[in-house]
Amino acid sequence: MQYKRYTVTSALPYANGPIHIGHLAGVYVPADIYVRYLRLIGEDVVFIGGSDEHGVPITIKARQLGVTPQEIVDKYHNIIKQSFAEFGVSFDIYSRTSNKVHHETADEFFRKLYYKGDFIEKLSMQYYDEENKQYLADRYITGTCPHCSNEKAYGDQCEKCGTTLNATDLINPRSAISGNAPVLKETKHWFLPLENYEEFLKEWILVGHKDDWKTNVYGQCKSWLDQGLQPRAVTRDLDWGVKLPSEIEGSEGKVLYVWFDAPIGYISATKELTSDWEKYWKDKETKLVHFIGKDNIVFHCIIFPAMLKAEGSFILPDNVPANEFMNLEGDKISTSRNWAVWLHEYLLDFPNKQDELRYVLCANAPETKDNDFTWKDYQAKNNNELLAIFGNFVNRSMVLTHKYFEGIVPALGELNDADKVTIEEINLFPSRIAKSVEAYRFREAINEMMNLARLGNKYLTENEPWKVFKTDENRVKTVLNISVQICANLAVVCEPFLPFTATKLANMLNFSLPKWNEAGTIKLLAENHLLGQAAFLFQRIEDIEIEQQVQKLLDTKKANDAANVIINPAKQNIEYDDFAKMDIRTATIIAAEKVAKTKKLLKLTVDTGIDKRTIVSGIAEHYDAENIIGQRVSILINLSPKNLKGIDSQGMILMAENHDGKLCFVAPTEEVKNGSEVK
Repeated sequence: MQYKRYTVTSALPYANGPIHIGHLAGVYVPADIYVRYLRLIGEDVVFIGGSDEHGVPITIKARQLGVTPQEIVDKYHNIIKQSFAEFGVSFDIYSRTSNKVHHETADEFFRKLYYKGDFIEKLSMQYYDEENKQYLADRYITGTCPHCSNEKAYGDQCEKCGTTLNATDLINPRSAISGNAPVLKETKHWFLPLENYEEFLKEWILVGHKDDWKTNVYGQCKSWLDQGLQPRAVTRDLDWGVKLPSEIEGSEGKVLYVWFDAPIGYISATKELTSDWEKYWKDKETKLVHFIGKDNIVFHCIIFPAMLKAEGSFILPDNVPANEFMNLEGDKISTSRNWAVWLHEYLLDFPNKQDELRYVLCANAPETKDNDFTWKDYQAKNNNELLAIFGNFVNRSMVLTHKYFEGIVPALGELNDADKVTIEEINLFPSRIAKSVEAYRFREAINEMMNLARLGNKYLTENEPWKVFKTDENRVKTVLNISVQICANLAVVCEPFLPFTATKLANMLNFSLPKWNEAGTIKLLAENHLLGQAAFLFQRIEDIEIEQQVQKLLDTKKANDAANVIINPAKQNIEYDDFAKMDIRTATIIAAEKVAKTKKLLKLTVDTGIDKRTIVSGIAEHYDAENIIGQRVSILINLSPKNLKGIDSQGMILMAENHDGKLCFVAPTEEVKNGSEVK
């Protein structure tokens, strides 16, 4: 079907933290590639984005920091919006769900369904925190997942195994606010009866989109539908969000559930963008495409379409090309563990290298399965592909044209067979890349783009104009004409993927980027056209830069390990007389040596202030003998002597164990005499 226009949405990120590479690879880079391509082929398209500001994670973050939810969303909305802009994500609007127009739109949507009788009212038992006198939304409840035994599962989902849960499914549930065990208490809510839309959804998805939706999307939808749909609550007991209409009995203290409110944000943002918004949402000749991560499939493919169907006047999504997850250095990206490459930090650490990250995230996109981002791979793809192939070809073509013809595009002379084959291949690339983009196969598309640069490199290397110039200048004119024409084609076809590079290359070539359908020829640059100055499109990324990023992650892992250390519970009580029997004194190590044929033992000579004695201590894996001479320690001096490896040990050095198992000396922090008692 031919469409008059396109409405493209990207998942609304929670405004409780910055954007990371997982978000970019899963949603925003593919969405931006698709939209930029549509604009290049001349389509009418709106690209809608915005911050989801009503999620429970926001209220949790606010409570943790002792600030209001509004302060949280204001902070992170601005960080996210600025990061997207600097990264080149070309939204037509980046809105937010705290805006008045969104509250009005969501309220209107709810009212229409409510007064049509599309909701059912149900009294249900919900967890309640008696200490804080508050009903607990799903994310305010943690417990053990019944499927994988993860002890930190949430009341709506286990992030370890990905299973969708109800709060009552959790084993040993706890309130995330007080830490207490919650109680079940009756409350009234409104539900969307999804079972009423089950047959419609089966026909629409399982029949209508069996062949054109991605297998991961289709498979997850089929699984839900096969299990049978159940009513889904559209309201929550909270004070942060879109409030229910006050005239509805029992609405006090309730807001729209975020999964109901957030997707309406796409509509309200379009309203904010243009007064002509209805044609992008209600005209059947408009193609609606949602770009999301796999954790949002059910909301965008089952729940939101059911909402739109119930409302009755909106179009349904034509496609929902959801990606899988991007991991980081072999571990799942986690906001709570700070295990991520944050976009705003990347932009500071690697200024003017937006396209380098866009390229790596697209080339490694988790389109069919989870994939992994590593800093070494990032470096390799930059140095060995962008720099060595793309950048090298463009630089050689520009430099040689300036060297031999003063930067003027030379005339195209007589073509040999190799020229004709190359020109035919050039002609194929725009349609080949377009086909992949339109099928949402962006990894395949960006590889084809790079293949055009590979073709250019191969052509230039095989024809060796630097060797031919002295004997056949006309031949060099033809070779360099074709080479700079390939550069011009690269500027066009790389724009959806590498927009900053496309602009830079167009400036170097001294021409305005044409539309997509003009590419694929060797007529983009006219004969005698004056090129701009040659410049490097990409810079080499050095080992030291990568080492710094890897070290940052190692520091994060170390901090996480320290934060997650389990403190053993206190041992059984003893009487004071039991403690008083131990004679603990301060002392100084005055000599140390490794005990032969052992891995763990050091022979220490210590000055106790009373005497100088020998102690054998199992700390050799933590300290070198020569480095601890002079170390102040605390020792138990009245421990019965024990023979260890033929050495009489007369006491015990007191040590503490930190989170990674390293032993640390327990020593006085102020100057005290050897032999001072520890009381």
